[in-house]
Amino acid sequence: MKKLNRRAFLKGGLASGVAVAAVGSAKKANAAGDFGGYPDSMGVLVDMTKCVGCRTCEAACNKEQGLPAPAKPFTDMSVYEEQRHGGLPRRTTEKEYTIVNRYEVEGREQPLFRKFQCNHCQEPGCLTSCFVNAYTKTPEGAVIYDATVCVGCRTCMISCPFYVPTYSYSSPTNPVIKKCIMCYDTRLKFGRPPACVEACPQQVMTFGKRTDLIGLAHKNIQDRPDRYVDHVYGEHEVGGTSWMYLTAVDAPFEKIGFDTHLGKQPIIYYVKEFLAIVPMVLLIWPALFTGFHLLATRKDAQKNEESES
Repeated sequence: MKKLNRRAFLKGGLASGVAVAAVGSAKKANAAGDFGGYPDSMGVLVDMTKCVGCRTCEAACNKEQGLPAPAKPFTDMSVYEEQRHGGLPRRTTEKEYTIVNRYEVEGREQPLFRKFQCNHCQEPGCLTSCFVNAYTKTPEGAVIYDATVCVGCRTCMISCPFYVPTYSYSSPTNPVIKKCIMCYDTRLKFGRPPACVEACPQQVMTFGKRTDLIGLAHKNIQDRPDRYVDHVYGEHEVGGTSWMYLTAVDAPFEKIGFDTHLGKQPIIYYVKEFLAIVPMVLLIWPALFTGFHLLATRKDAQKNEESES
């Protein structure tokens, strides 16, 4: 049996990993630098002062996307009590692409409800960080995902400033990322609003051209300065998002779970140095572990030969 040269194997594996990673990183850097989003895309404006927490949007999303039934029916409001006593807001999962959380704000008589889902960034961190191009920003405004090319590295989960993408562990042979796609396949690409928007009985959400929604949001603020915080969340955050929000003056964004320190630059500019090494790590580690496996296999084979002789 020919001897396996451990040093040569590891050196070769590392060299090839670095070479491929360097090429991939260079291509990704160029792509990220050229991407500018779609100024005429559609969007949704969420007026949180109107939301009553009925969870109709959750039920509509569940039906539209064919998701499994929740552990508790959508009419069960005890989920809000669990959130309050647990201290942490509910998050989206592989079975829930949108959720509503309740916030008790000091000094405010009534709670404020916040709908949470993918914000569909203008320049998405998930897209620019994905080295296999599993994400696409559509002209209509949605950020969609192609599971057939995903390798499960979960870099998108790290790069998302809103912690939206979730990983599906329910299928060991086909683990994929799960998130809201703005009902792209069934509605958005045909000019229809997402199911959650259409189903809302309180008209909390307004669907339309993003630029028009920004104008509407500022008009609402100007007309009712006593009602709204003078800020449209998502207009500029991380380069802008397709989903934007208005909140009440007595429930500022920082009090209801929004990150108000994101800045105006797309998130990729803050993490590009880290993300540049991710493809390298993904290629180097498999090479290393393959080497260890081959060395261990050879050692076992040698033991078997000795015992048989």
